Amino acid sequence: MAKAKFLAWCVHAYTASGLLFAALMAVCIVRGDAESLHWAIALMVVTTFIDTTDGWLARRVRVKEILPQFDGRRLDDIIDFQTYTSLPLLFIWRAELLPASLGWVLLFPLLASVYGFSQSDAKTEDNFFLGFPSYWNVVAMYLYWLHTPVWLCVGVLLTLAALTFVPSLYLYTTRGGPFSKLTNGLCLLWAILLVLILARAVADPLPLVWLSFGFPVYYFVLSWWITLRRWLGNGKASKLSSHGFAPLAAEPSAED
Repeated sequence: MAKAKFLAWCVHAYTASGLLFAALMAVCIVRGDAESLHWAIALMVVTTFIDTTDGWLARRVRVKEILPQFDGRRLDDIIDFQTYTSLPLLFIWRAELLPASLGWVLLFPLLASVYGFSQSDAKTEDNFFLGFPSYWNVVAMYLYWLHTPVWLCVGVLLTLAALTFVPSLYLYTTRGGPFSKLTNGLCLLWAILLVLILARAVADPLPLVWLSFGFPVYYFVLSWWITLRRWLGNGKASKLSSHGFAPLAAEPSAED
């Protein structure tokens, strides 16, 4: 039992390490020079890796059963809001991707993300995120790397913020579900490309950036394809969600 508790606390410590990397990320963002912003993006990738893997570890060592008095999900949400929302949005502001006169636009994704994180049904029983799942770290990364024009930057931020309130389905493949094997495999390739970009493995990283951008596009398009199939499919409605819409009944898993 002592060993089980030790392993469970180790998993919680692993989750909590994301907050330490978040603090370093904040320092890099505040510094604001090109090299510091480069390292801020690298830390975004590190914290995303921790968040992607800590849930699997927690289930592996049965942390809920071993340490029922400690809420690991609450710890995870506190850290995720920093690493997925507030710090990436601060990054967008500090990197001057928006002019000072449009800084207020960032309040929309910030407030939308608070709403999304607070929803009791933010994750569905059949392993989807409901509404845009606050991937503002990925958004910030590509807006910066691709030198997005201001009008497009504003459009992306406002559109994705609005989609937080739409009961659309987004893949949550670390918990299984449709296309999880294919998506997890592509995610691994995406991670390798990000490491190559951040390690400056090539003189001109832009081709790798565009190649890596294919994965977020795949994720978004496939998620909306599944959503539209649910919305326009057999029309059998389940109970109303707290978003005020009736999502269609879940279809069988479509593993690749």
